[in-house]
Order: sequence, then C-alpha cells, then structure tokens
Amino acid sequence: MNPDAATEADVIYPDSDGKPMADNTLQYQWIVTIMGNLDDLFATNPDVFVAGDNLIYPVKGNNKVRQAPDVYVAFGRPKGHRGSYKVWDEGGVFPQVVFEVTSPGNRAGEMRRKLQFYQRYGAREYYIHDPDRNRTNGYARAADGTLVPVAEMNGFTSPLLGVRFDTSGDPLVIYHPGGRRFLTFQQLADRTRAAEQQAAAAEKKAEEARHTAEAERRSAEAERTRAAAAQRDADRLRAMLRAAGLDPDAPATG
Repeated sequence: MNPDAATEADVIYPDSDGKPMADNTLQYQWIVTIMGNLDDLFATNPDVFVAGDNLIYPVKGNNKVRQAPDVYVAFGRPKGHRGSYKVWDEGGVFPQVVFEVTSPGNRAGEMRRKLQFYQRYGAREYYIHDPDRNRTNGYARAADGTLVPVAEMNGFTSPLLGVRFDTSGDPLVIYHPGGRRFLTFQQLADRTRAAEQQAAAAEKKAEEARHTAEAERRSAEAERTRAAAAQRDADRLRAMLRAAGLDPDAPATG
C-alpha cells in the first residue's frame, strides 16, 4: 500500500475557515449584490456555477492551501450545492472569475497574497472592490500567465462575464450585458412592489372599463327593448285603426 495515498486519503478539507463572511453591513451588501446578480445573469446556463464565501482547495492532499473569495464564477461546472470547492473534484477547473469586497480590516499584504494565490492557481479575472473608499481594481490574465492590472476600470467590460463597470460616480455601478444595473435585493424588492402596484392599478382600470362597457351594453339593450316595445304598440294601434276602417297613414284634416 502506498503510504502517501493513505495519508492523502486521511486529509480533511473543512468547509469553513471560521472567519465571518463580512466585517460590516456595507461589505455584506456588496457581496450579496454581486453574487445575486451574477447568479441571475447565468440562471439559465446549467454549466456556470456562481458562489460566495466557499473555501477553494486547489491542491489535493494539502488543506492548508486555500482561499475563500467573496464571490467566484466557475465556467464549465454544474450548478449545485457544495460545502467547499475542491478543484480536483471539479474536473480540474479553477474558478475563472473572482471578486473580493474589502473592508477596513483588510491589509495590503493580505491582498497581495490573495492576488498571488489566484494568479498561481488559474483565475483569469480578479476584481477587488473597496466600497468604503469607492475604489475598484481589476486584473486580467496576460499572455505570460500573470494577472496584470486593468489600466482603466471605468467603462471596462469583463471578457468572461460581459458585465461593464462604471466607476465614474459613487457608488460603483455594474451593468448586465443587456444594460440593466446590478441592484441590491432591497432595490429589486422595491421594483417588484412597484411593478405589482402598477399591474394592480392596470387591472383595476381594466375592470372598471369592463364594468363601464357592461353598463353601456345593458343600457343599449334596454333602449333597444324600449324601442321594440314602442314599435309593437304603434303596430297594434295601426292595426286597430285599420280594423275600424280608418287609414292610419291618411293625412290629418282640419
């Protein structure tokens, strides 16, 4: 028996590093906003996996080499729940796009180590957003295999995601490929409520129009009934006059 194989089989890969997902509410909002909108973007593609705060293990047999990015996207991997992302169990596919949302507690050295990790193990795009300072940096895989800074993030479109970054104002705005803005869940809920209210108002107006049309139809029907009754009365009167030897159509004499 290979002792190395036995040792490797005994390695445990924890699903949590014990660290919080976010240090403050602003950081958390940005994490769930980016993850939720990317999940929506690829909702109909079964082979794009979007997740956040998962430990990624790139080296089988070594549970010390790991990172838990705030959001990541793995193309070519099926959707589904995972406790952690083990690259060797994912067909050797390392997530191609990674987002980190920083908090005031993040240190420059820590961020450099993360960049080195993602560069070494295969990320093709890496984005760092600092919502407190409203700063966004991007890195893209160059021909020599390194992750190099995006020269101008304002107006930059992710080659893999197709989303566009607008850093011209505060806060950052990210656009879907179709031009829709990334919205927070509160903004989405507000829009949903507004749409529901508009739909309810339109339905109420349509119902009122149906009632008005029905009332007009009934009024016209009643008018037709009265006209028919008047015509029948006139016909009976004419018949009675003729029976009496009188011509109802004769001109009146003075």
